[in-house]
Amino acid sequence: MLEYNEILPKKVILLDNEPYEVLDAHVFRKQQRKPVNQTKLRHLITGRVTEQAFHVSDKVPEADLSTKPVKYLYTNRGEWWFSSPTNQSDRFSLANDIVGPQGMFLKTNTIIDALVFDEKIIALKMPIKVELAVKDAPPAVRGNTSQGGVKQITLETGATVNAPLFVNEGDVVRINTETGTYVERVDKK
Repeated sequence: MLEYNEILPKKVILLDNEPYEVLDAHVFRKQQRKPVNQTKLRHLITGRVTEQAFHVSDKVPEADLSTKPVKYLYTNRGEWWFSSPTNQSDRFSLANDIVGPQGMFLKTNTIIDALVFDEKIIALKMPIKVELAVKDAPPAVRGNTSQGGVKQITLETGATVNAPLFVNEGDVVRINTETGTYVERVDKK
């Protein structure tokens, strides 16, 4: 059980038997009253963000989340298919809302962690940065820097991102999966 002042950012708590991630927490005292922890919580299943105040007498259980490795196989008609890393015949599918927008940076046969709550996968833990090959990049036109010198490239997963003009087809680039943006070009060795 967590005391009111132990409810801090990055913790996962149970509220009405539902898992919430604490995004922000601020303990303050209103005039002569007892301290209050004003928090901002994100529901891990629906993604809805709410605000909740916890008082000195409040205690909240910490959510029992576990992770398990899963292997990405393919996407078909909005269903994302995964399997156990050791047994490829143990297949299951996840909906778009569980995979999220970061799924467009998943390569086939990539092993990632899945967050499990109540024996059900509720989210995927993508690495913050991934390295992907550039499948298609339009040629850089000299003098075409009025828009800041960027062009739209297509990655091996089919995702499109904006990148600098010097990125060419066949290059390997590093992408931030949280923001969906280009970070840097990776040296070829």
